[in-house]
Amino acid sequence: MDTPTRPDRPQRNRVRPDPLQMYKKLLADRVPEALASRYAPPSPCISVCKIDAATGYCYGCLRTLQEIGAWSSSDDEDKRAVWGRIAQRLEAAP
Repeated sequence: MDTPTRPDRPQRNRVRPDPLQMYKKLLADRVPEALASRYAPPSPCISVCKIDAATGYCYGCLRTLQEIGAWSSSDDEDKRAVWGRIAQRLEAAP
């Protein structure tokens, strides 16, 4: 009795995307809307909460611990200012 054979799968040589670059792209895509927001800008949090010891910024949202802690009590202008700093950090990042 012959065993059915499966067709060969195509070779997968895809390179996995760098998660940090994906996070930065996600943030960069959200910056213009957040800065133009008529009301309270949305939180930049993407639920990737880990602080980079070298920079002091969260890997997911590029905020400092101080900015993260103050977010809920910040007014709309302060939140836009945080988004502006995130935009600057994105531009300065490699």
